[in-house]
Amino acid sequence: MAAQDTTEPGKYVCVPPRSAYTFAESILVAHGVPLENAAIVARCLVEADLRGIDTHGINRIPSYLERIREGVLNPKAFPELTQVTPVVAQVNGHNSFGFLGAHMGMARAIEMAKEFGIGMVSVKHSNHFGMATSYVLQAIEADMMSLVFTNSSPAMPPWGGIGKLMGTSPIACGAPAGKTRPFVLDMAPSLAARGKIYKALRRGEKIPNDWALDGEGKPTEDPASALKGVVQPIGGPKGSALAIMMDVFSGVLSGSAFAGQVTSPHDPSGQPTIIPVTFGVQ
Repeated sequence: MAAQDTTEPGKYVCVPPRSAYTFAESILVAHGVPLENAAIVARCLVEADLRGIDTHGINRIPSYLERIREGVLNPKAFPELTQVTPVVAQVNGHNSFGFLGAHMGMARAIEMAKEFGIGMVSVKHSNHFGMATSYVLQAIEADMMSLVFTNSSPAMPPWGGIGKLMGTSPIACGAPAGKTRPFVLDMAPSLAARGKIYKALRRGEKIPNDWALDGEGKPTEDPASALKGVVQPIGGPKGSALAIMMDVFSGVLSGSAFAGQVTSPHDPSGQPTIIPVTFGVQ
């Protein structure tokens, strides 16, 4: 990719979105991802970067490729959809990129909502699906409201504890607003998503001391210590309860992993991530 300008010499390089997309797509294809699937993954990654969510942008590619090399993510797999009722369907990701099952699930939810007024799809046997907003925007483009839930690997304790059990599982929703900007909410039930802590670690930066506790249950500004400990929920017990809700609405409902069974997308040596997702569209 040819640089157009440098915002901070020696640190950041700005490139056109199309160049970033082509770069991401070509790397994925070179690692065995079918072109049509690589296009979906690349679009979602660049979309995250363009919205300023660089924790879910193309910097994620190295961790995905490491999981491919270790055999814990299948680059050639295609998700499979099963219709359960006229308004309910389920996608089996077959351990493919999470973006693929999520995109398929939302597309089917939209189709059902167009016919019946509502559609719900769950996804199982999947992987990290990037920025949840991507799928909310997919529904908004079809002039529909949506809810998106997923759970994630253990990073947060139930309220009052210090052991990892719940994930910083995002809840996202959105609604079209005619000619004005749509309403979009995409948030974790923690004070900060773990991706932001990994970002601080990569950059050698400190984190606010209320984001996380270290392995001894003490507040820390060190991202490495934070990743060995737990992140703090928003609103105390309320954030913890939201994380439990996401686990139930995603993992339990889809018949997939939950309550600490979800492995981390940052760990290339473990079992497949098996992240469940649930979509609701009206």
